Amino acid sequence: MTRRLHRLRRARGFTLIELLVAISILAIVAVLGWRGLDGIIRSRGALTAQMEQTRGLQLAFAQLQSDSANLAPQTLIGTRALLRAEDNRITLVRLVLAENDATRLQVVSYRVRDGVLTRRESAGTRDLAQLDALWEAANSDIDPAASVALQSGVQRMAMRFWTTQGWVQAAGVMQAPAAAGVPSGLEVSMVLDGQEVPMTKSFLLGAL
Repeated sequence: MTRRLHRLRRARGFTLIELLVAISILAIVAVLGWRGLDGIIRSRGALTAQMEQTRGLQLAFAQLQSDSANLAPQTLIGTRALLRAEDNRITLVRLVLAENDATRLQVVSYRVRDGVLTRRESAGTRDLAQLDALWEAANSDIDPAASVALQSGVQRMAMRFWTTQGWVQAAGVMQAPAAAGVPSGLEVSMVLDGQEVPMTKSFLLGAL
């Protein structure tokens, strides 16, 4: 009789309280696991977006480096301005070198508007009068040339020139040639969304 009761007690299974405790523990473990997995997914998504932003900005810097290196020499355009910078915009005159073709002048402008960095280039020309018209159009909102979006999520862009007097902040509008002489270097800083530290790069002007 005693053995039969012992067997019945062993075969009766878990009580309701034991099942509730086990289910509660499993629920807590599941919630903790889901939160950890969700955090990993969110961190991975943020890191991927940041890497894409950095990669896009590096490509934009590479294009700006090419334009800066091909800055037109002052001897070709006389006393005309070849470089102008202001908050969120920079405009320059560069050389267009094509194989089996005459060297031409081109007006290129970079601008940050509504969080998007764009680049706009004019047609190449050898006519200085036409160059003047292209320069005026590039520094206004009537430029008919199509712009190319280089990077989104850009809060602001700031520039400095390296002159014979050292680094000069492009506050407001600074136009070269200026009293400090034609700049030999350009520093561009851009602040992206979600980043407090700007990405900064310096370029030689007219290096080619």
